[in-house]
Amino acid sequence: MGKRFIPRPTVMSELKNYFMITLGLTLYAFTWKFFMAPYKFVTGGITGVGGIVEYTTGVPMQYTYFAINIVLIIIAIQQLGWKFCVKTIYAIAVMTLALEMFDIVFQTCPTAYQILGPDKQLEACIVGSIFIGMGIAFCFLSNGSTGGVDIIAAIVNKYKDISFGRAMLYVDACVIISSFFIIPSENISMSIQKVFYGFINLVIVNVSLDYMVNSNRQAVQFFIFSNKYDEIAYYITRHLKRGVTLLDSVGYYSGKESKVVTTIARANQSNQLLSAIKQIDPNALISQSKVMAVYGNGFDKIKAKKKVKVDNTIIVDSDKKDIVK
Repeated sequence: MGKRFIPRPTVMSELKNYFMITLGLTLYAFTWKFFMAPYKFVTGGITGVGGIVEYTTGVPMQYTYFAINIVLIIIAIQQLGWKFCVKTIYAIAVMTLALEMFDIVFQTCPTAYQILGPDKQLEACIVGSIFIGMGIAFCFLSNGSTGGVDIIAAIVNKYKDISFGRAMLYVDACVIISSFFIIPSENISMSIQKVFYGFINLVIVNVSLDYMVNSNRQAVQFFIFSNKYDEIAYYITRHLKRGVTLLDSVGYYSGKESKVVTTIARANQSNQLLSAIKQIDPNALISQSKVMAVYGNGFDKIKAKKKVKVDNTIIVDSDKKDIVK
């Protein structure tokens, strides 16, 4: 096949990515200190764990956030490699510094907490959750990570047949439920209320995040027409870790034979793939479309409700859709 050209991110694209990660995490930190902390809301993830520690001991949540992430990063380097961890380490540092900065800002200006008022808990929870979702989305769209649960989910996803988004959801739910037993309250109804607001936050954050990055489960299908199909296919399989099928094609007008590269990837990998194709072949013709669902290796697992054997053929009925094996 010859020597293949491997696309590398340009300096400007990488600077843009780091800027967006910084912007997203700064928005996240501001939202936590302005909307969440004054009402002692508990969110999912390591920030939620840090919040629980702050509410019960008085230790600022950024210290807990940083300490737990250091341990997770050490594990992640061993399990996932340096490539995954570089931007994650940067994100952890930015998030920690931003939380510390806004802590100082709001301590010097305590009246800032009084803008919403003590009886605006629901409004603060809704608006704050939307902003947190936006902040996380900025990171994901820039091929970044917020650390914490992202690391745990990535490790779980590597060894178990559990999607990245579902693993994050499980961990977040456990953190929120644990607040019922850990954070002291005047009565049980207040404890239940904290958990209730925590799950409101979890739902809105995920809806906001999904809206911006088309959901962690959303997949896209590509048809790529290019004379450099081999280099493009090599990049997809080696760097995106996605399967590729080459289809025979013949140009109707030119009569020239070639190959069409077709692949299915996660929606948040689209920008990375398009950027690589642009470097390999700027004249490539690309068709991209959304896929309702993808089942199989690297995507969601087929979940069957029941199996019926007819004429030595197993028919699997799953959510009223028949899949014949």
